[in-house]
Amino acid sequence: MLRTLASALRPPRRWRPLEKTRGCASSPADAGREIQVRALAGLDQGITEILMNRPSARNALGNVFVSQLLEALAQLREDRHVRVLIFRSGVKGVFCAGADLKEREQMSEAEVGVFVQRLRGLMNEIAAFPAPTIAAMDGFALGGGLELALACDLRVAGGTQRLPRCLGVALAKELIFTGRRLSGMQAQALGLVNHAVAQNEEGNAAYHRALALAQEILPQAPIAVRLGKLAIDRGIEVDIASGMAIEGICYAQNIPTRDRLEGMAAFREKRTPKFVGE
Repeated sequence: MLRTLASALRPPRRWRPLEKTRGCASSPADAGREIQVRALAGLDQGITEILMNRPSARNALGNVFVSQLLEALAQLREDRHVRVLIFRSGVKGVFCAGADLKEREQMSEAEVGVFVQRLRGLMNEIAAFPAPTIAAMDGFALGGGLELALACDLRVAGGTQRLPRCLGVALAKELIFTGRRLSGMQAQALGLVNHAVAQNEEGNAAYHRALALAQEILPQAPIAVRLGKLAIDRGIEVDIASGMAIEGICYAQNIPTRDRLEGMAAFREKRTPKFVGE
């Protein structure tokens, strides 16, 4: 059992920076893309944003959109500089409207099956992203759009947009049977989102709260944070004994890191630690 767990939780490949990816949202060639990536600088260095920008279809999950998002995730997951990843919308009033039904209507049954499999793969890629992910939900998140947000680790809802009700088996059935939606505040009360904030005139209140949340994560030891996420994601699916074994394997990977020694030294010297991700 432990041998199987150790194999499943082997350390990821050594991260390498991808300079082409970092900051590419500011490039003129990137302006027309449906998925844009921007690495923040200064005190926010380590926070990367994925901007969903398909206004003509309210960020619907079409072929190009999904392909570009998968491409961005594949590059970013190898970049050790990415400590927190924020998903946000460049379309005011909507986070993601879900499936592109107009595009779907033109597909054959076989093509629909293949595309649905790609969507499932996309959600798995988001859920398995090694660094913490935050969905800044400034607007509607419907169908696959809500699924995208749920694949993130944390969610912030801005304003009074309606969200499908989805919590536990009974409420999942309620969603399927009735199609009922919830406001951001109701979703927070049920634990669907971590934070719900009043919307501002610019329509990006959730993004600002998500950024503040990312700034809280940023000073923490990045390897420990990633291993903590892995331990929670894997451990929640198994019995308590297996969960403890997973936690032990993850902690063992943190023991030889420079950051662990730096954290203990900073505690002893009563100073702020300076983590480097090694």
